[in-house]
Amino acid sequence: MIKVITYGTYDLLHYGHIRLLERAKKLGDYLIVGVTADDFDKTRGKINVQQSLMERIEAVRETGLADEIIVEEYEGQKIDDIRRYDIDIFAIGSDWKGKFDYLDEYCKVVYLDRTEGVSSSEIREKKRQIRLGLIGDSAFLNKVYSESQFVNGIHVTALLTSNIEKMTDSLKRYNVNSYKLLLEKVDAIYIRSLPELHYAQIKEALEHGIHVLCESPITLSEGETTQLFSLASQKNLILMEAIKTAYATAFTRLLLLIKSGKIGNIVSVEATCTSLNKSVTDWTGFCEWAPTALLPVFEILGNNYQKTIITHKDSNGVDLFTKIDFIFEHSVASVKVGDGVKSEGELIISGTNGYIYVPAPWWKTDYFEIRYENPKENKRYFYQLDGEGIRYELVDFLRSIERGKSLPNINFSTTKAISTIMEDFFLRNDYISI
Repeated sequence: MIKVITYGTYDLLHYGHIRLLERAKKLGDYLIVGVTADDFDKTRGKINVQQSLMERIEAVRETGLADEIIVEEYEGQKIDDIRRYDIDIFAIGSDWKGKFDYLDEYCKVVYLDRTEGVSSSEIREKKRQIRLGLIGDSAFLNKVYSESQFVNGIHVTALLTSNIEKMTDSLKRYNVNSYKLLLEKVDAIYIRSLPELHYAQIKEALEHGIHVLCESPITLSEGETTQLFSLASQKNLILMEAIKTAYATAFTRLLLLIKSGKIGNIVSVEATCTSLNKSVTDWTGFCEWAPTALLPVFEILGNNYQKTIITHKDSNGVDLFTKIDFIFEHSVASVKVGDGVKSEGELIISGTNGYIYVPAPWWKTDYFEIRYENPKENKRYFYQLDGEGIRYELVDFLRSIERGKSLPNINFSTTKAISTIMEDFFLRNDYISI
């Protein structure tokens, strides 16, 4: 019996996929189809996959062409699969010609002609065309613009800034001179303006039927945040909070491992985010860093804390350092943020069976360790992170718009809790100045 194997993402399965599978099937007696997992697709730069792994597997199964379906999850798996299944022929589309010649020593490699004029990328691009506006005065918008180029269907069409000199030439060309004009040119906006401007800008955008992705904090009070999400729901619009760490694959896997009980019951969460480089942001240290540092606290422990203590240090109005201590019923948490004090930017999550350590800078999570009493049981996890998570954030924003349902990696309870802490900070609730 001649065994054939082929691989693909098979997103939005189309005629081209089916024709390639049919040709692969004719090469032998038994066809194995490898469907790439979401995480592995990200490492290969495919971040716009619309369907879940199970949806894509089911679509391949329904063709009736695969005798067996497997999941491709890691680099180098093709060699392992060829050996494991005693494969005779490896088949792949001709657009990969030469890429897999190294498999010649394990089996015969056949490049199959693709069906011209049909691709999942083209289907995705035609399916959605979202005009995106960028708002704010930070050079960070240059990153957002750059990362948007990796997302099929998002096109930046307008920019509103009072710091045009900070923007790249390619972004400057989209500049408009009023918020009203920007809203007329877009379907959705990304807000990176000063936090005190967020509420009014978000409300006006929603009232004009515009979807909103806003850099955290959404607002500086829990009441305003709740009001805006209620307005978005009434108008069937998407309102999402932007914290890029939440979209890093490693961070989402970390949360899943915690929920599965890998380190037992969580007793403590400690997160530190500090920087001495004020040139990269137009925000105070607390607004810049607190939402990111608070993210793991609320995502892991929830927002039902019993007490907080906010300890703050400033100098001549400069936001130097803030430490927030939380007391929950069965656990504690501590976050340290600031622009004037430097500390190790790590994340430590302590449990009754072990702990998770994420090295600095933990907010760009691509690696973490689970450590136990017996070091031999320790395990390391590595995940690729492209674009600091911004492109993945934009993809989820786009998917949410398409489906008419918010699909954020950040729980609404977390968003509200962050706004509550911002309000406590500025109202000096449970506040100690040093």
